[in-house]
Amino acid sequence: MSIPRDVQLFLDRYPSSQDDADVSANLKFYANQLRCRPDDKLIEEIHDQWFGDFSKLEHKHGFIQWLFPIREYGMNYESQPLQAHEIETMKSDPLIISRVVQSYRLMLDFCGMRLVSEKTGLLDRVLPPRNYGGRYHNLVHSSHNYLRISRILKCLSEFGLEHLNAGFLLHVLSEQSESNELNSPGLRSSMDRWWANCIRNKGERQWVGEMIRKVRSNDGFIFTRALYEKALANRAAAGSLDVEGVTNP
Repeated sequence: MSIPRDVQLFLDRYPSSQDDADVSANLKFYANQLRCRPDDKLIEEIHDQWFGDFSKLEHKHGFIQWLFPIREYGMNYESQPLQAHEIETMKSDPLIISRVVQSYRLMLDFCGMRLVSEKTGLLDRVLPPRNYGGRYHNLVHSSHNYLRISRILKCLSEFGLEHLNAGFLLHVLSEQSESNELNSPGLRSSMDRWWANCIRNKGERQWVGEMIRKVRSNDGFIFTRALYEKALANRAAAGSLDVEGVTNP
């Protein structure tokens, strides 16, 4: 399938984008110095007060542009597109990056998932007594969250956290392939055309895409949890997701 225009611009690093040195709302928000609009919350207040508040996270729509800024306009015109100078400053600040990861954890929990390893990007279902099934059901049936996921993956890439993207994508793929979870036509369509292409590392993007194609081909291939864990372990040890005997020669 062709790559959507917004994803291609992301892959090309927004060649026509110009940095505006006077715009720094995203930096100030993540520095806990500016309240987001329209919700009037600091980043740490959202993390502390909204974690697990699924109704609020589902029905409010302005916060996502603040939690996951990208170099594109969103539906909240009280937010600002991410600027190049903001990216460099934010990437160099460990506290800000830890807050970006916490924003990711918040939205993973909303989706019924949890980050097992920040180093490798490994995910799993939320632990009991939290109900992953209810959250998976919501994700399948609330398709506006698919646009949110595209934004999250682009944002993680911008801040040097792209290794988390494959962790998310391959977790979803293993759930679809081995457990028939998160396996609706709409979710698969968003995953195959948008999410799976939100990886700037070409080799990694191709490997993830090949795994998706193998699962979708209905030739009996199952992308198991064990393969998922092995792929991420291989990348941590040797720099590549490749699992011997899985990809075609």
